[in-house]
Amino acid sequence: TVDPHLHRTADLSASWTTPVTVLSAAPVLAAALPDPATPLVVGPDEEAGAWAAALADALGAPHVTFHKERRGDRDVRLALPEGLAIRGRSAVLVDDVCSTGVTLERATERLRAAGAVSVDIAVTHALFDDEGLARLKRAGARWIVSSDSCRHPTNAAPLADLLAAALRGELAPDGP
Repeated sequence: TVDPHLHRTADLSASWTTPVTVLSAAPVLAAALPDPATPLVVGPDEEAGAWAAALADALGAPHVTFHKERRGDRDVRLALPEGLAIRGRSAVLVDDVCSTGVTLERATERLRAAGAVSVDIAVTHALFDDEGLARLKRAGARWIVSSDSCRHPTNAAPLADLLAAALRGELAPDGP
């Protein structure tokens, strides 16, 4: 599986009797981003820390996460780390799943208000609708890229090579 939504479970093998291979979409998302400059990679909340770290590693960039307080599905408060310098920098928001887009919308607004010159969004599983996409654009997102795990207008990061490589590794004589 690719970037499973495991915020409260560290390992899928605790839930499955068959071996599970977890893959990261970070390399394909990094390759799909439009700007080769080194951005600040930002997770929209602490739970996205692993995805922010993986994408930052793929880009050779620093990363941080917002602190998120969720008061309801569409009521989210976000705070950047104290003293973080955003002004004049480009930022990439990254998350595993985007369902409504509200958290990424708020994060984009906060980064733009803090002076980010651009905000791009990279998401593994794009589940948001056309209105969510429009809200992200209105909030100031420059580019929105997603993997092709779910059909979506933002698909720009094909997973086929990543999945094929994992399957080849499983079929190799010295594989699992």
